[in-house]
Amino acid sequence: MKLFTPDGSELLEVSRLEWNGQALVVKGMIMGTMPMTAAIRPAEARRGLRLLNLGVFLFLVTVLFRWWKK
Repeated sequence: MKLFTPDGSELLEVSRLEWNGQALVVKGMIMGTMPMTAAIRPAEARRGLRLLNLGVFLFLVTVLFRWWKK
């Protein structure tokens, strides 16, 4: 999975998600060069869910079935 900046350049490439004890571990590369490992703790995951409103939730569900046009 890749995350992009608004101008279209690559910001983060997630290569792996792992469950490690009580945390979700995200591994990847920042800007294609710097390795990154981040842990998402349960409390932070709950805070992240608070960022979702109905519109964002519906978009996330439908984005899985959309084609991207450049």
